[in-house]
Amino acid sequence: MILIALGSNLESPEHGSPQNVLEAAVTALPDYGIAVVQCSSWYRSAPIPASDQPWYVNGAARVAGDLQAEDLLGRLHDVERRFGRVRRRRNESRILDLDLLAYGTRRTEEGSALVLPHPRIAERAFVLKPLMELVPNWRHPVTGETPAEMLERLPDSQAVKRIP
Repeated sequence: MILIALGSNLESPEHGSPQNVLEAAVTALPDYGIAVVQCSSWYRSAPIPASDQPWYVNGAARVAGDLQAEDLLGRLHDVERRFGRVRRRRNESRILDLDLLAYGTRRTEEGSALVLPHPRIAERAFVLKPLMELVPNWRHPVTGETPAEMLERLPDSQAVKRIP
């Protein structure tokens, strides 16, 4: 199972609102050899770490394709660039953020070019809530925990609300 996270908190001149950006990105993924199997609902979340940035719209998707994990991540970055993302600083506002969360049960070490599973899955309610909806029985390849079990440990201060 290949899982990605999607996020946006800036409007795009071409696509409009962050939610519209994410919907357009999901539609664009097949152009890059990435088939979308299933997508979660969209969620509104406060920026982490806390800042005066606009709130984010987040979601998660199950994807498929013949790409190796490193190539998949490269294609996700290509999609981000197509939508106007320029990487300057960590945790900055962005038009589009696509993260590779998990690639089957593959595990890589911190310090590798690609760390799998994503090292901050268990720290972010804006990732875990969409995963609870999308793949409630999925288990973290290292800890064996479900998204709900990881979410239980997080502080209530991480505001994440499903967008109706």
